[in-house]
Amino acid sequence: MPGNGAYLASALDVGGGGTAGSAGSGVGQDVGGLQGVYDELGEFGVLGGETGALVRARFDRSVTEGSNAVPRLPLGVRLALVINPFQRRQQQDGRHTPNLWPVWLVAPGALLLVGLAAYGLYHGAELLLVSESVGKGTKPVSVQDVIKTTVTVLTLIGAVLAALYAYRKQLLDEGASHRADATQLTERYSKAAEQLGHEQAAVRLAGVYAMARLADDWPEQRQVCVDVLCAYLRMPYETDINEPGFRHGEREVRLTIIRIIRNHLQDPTEPTTWCGHNLDFTGATFDGGDFSGARFSDGVVDFSHATFSGGLVDFNSATFSGGVIDFHSAVFSGGSVAFTGATLSRGKAIFTGARFSGGEVYFHSVTFSGGVAVFTGARFSGGSVNFRQSCFSGGEVDFRQAEFSGASVDFRYTRFVERHVDFTYTRFSGGHVNFCHVGFFGGNARFDGLRVEESAVVSWGPFTPVPVNHP
Repeated sequence: MPGNGAYLASALDVGGGGTAGSAGSGVGQDVGGLQGVYDELGEFGVLGGETGALVRARFDRSVTEGSNAVPRLPLGVRLALVINPFQRRQQQDGRHTPNLWPVWLVAPGALLLVGLAAYGLYHGAELLLVSESVGKGTKPVSVQDVIKTTVTVLTLIGAVLAALYAYRKQLLDEGASHRADATQLTERYSKAAEQLGHEQAAVRLAGVYAMARLADDWPEQRQVCVDVLCAYLRMPYETDINEPGFRHGEREVRLTIIRIIRNHLQDPTEPTTWCGHNLDFTGATFDGGDFSGARFSDGVVDFSHATFSGGLVDFNSATFSGGVIDFHSAVFSGGSVAFTGATLSRGKAIFTGARFSGGEVYFHSVTFSGGVAVFTGARFSGGSVNFRQSCFSGGEVDFRQAEFSGASVDFRYTRFVERHVDFTYTRFSGGHVNFCHVGFFGGNARFDGLRVEESAVVSWGPFTPVPVNHP
């Protein structure tokens, strides 16, 4: 609030006979105006103790009497409210800015304290030296000795004050330095964001690298920078060169973003790692991308409603630990998505409502340990989904209400160790589902309410075959 002192002075300097809307200070002087002033004072923390009680009592009395006149506060109270050196100051801009008392208050106080200290030290030293000389029977101490002792002590005090001043100056310099850093980082952020929106692909690529570098240099806002890169991938993307929205070079920009994200997810111990940060790819379109070897830990990786329409999206040997990877309602309509050799531990993989209508999805040799894999309501209508030689140990695999209507789904040589597999109310209406050589070690499978239609081909392996058109 600009001009706090002048504002409060004008707001509180009201006469006993002032009425609402009267000319004078320019500040509303009715009861509503005083309420606003009271709120402002409360915001600045100056209505404490007896002062606050007095202002509140005056205001309540004016309301009770039904008068529009504003009660006049005593001069001492008004001055105490306006000139309050201990009131809460507004937060200054920048990071780590010291909240120091004003110089006009500290300087006179310091001079007064030094004067009192000098006076006390002079008389104290004089009395001390005189008492010692009398006790030892020597001649009285001269004034010069007293002054010399006093000056020595004052010199030490001055050195301490000088050190305090130097410390204060250092705090101010550090605050200015941090503000300069914050300003520079903000300018870099604005410049990178502007480049990302440029028409030319080369400029957008420069913006991608600039934003990634800024994320490395700005740990406090790293998640924001990552969010910007993910948001770029969520923007509309036309893959058909014959469509109006197609932009040359856009695919390279998007693949570069994915590669940069992958590179920052390799080693969680690196100071510039992005492991543990949330990655939001909701509704994004992927026609390729390399996430191989990435370590997704603790954060949320959201591919819900994403479309995988071509190319190879590579999650081979990726690790998902303790977090959530969400492919809810994702569409796999072309290309290949490979999770070969990936590991999911203590986390949750969600494919609820996902549609596998084309292309190939590989879960070959994937290890699910202690986590949950949810395919509830998924639709396998085309392409192929390969779970061969995967290992599910502990936790749960949920295919409830899923529908296999045209895809080839391969579970051969998959192992379920103390794992619960649920195909309750699942429907096999077409395609080929292969359970040959599936191994159960302490786990179990549920097929309650399973429906198998004549057009479906199911190789049951160790499971008891369910009759066609059952139930």
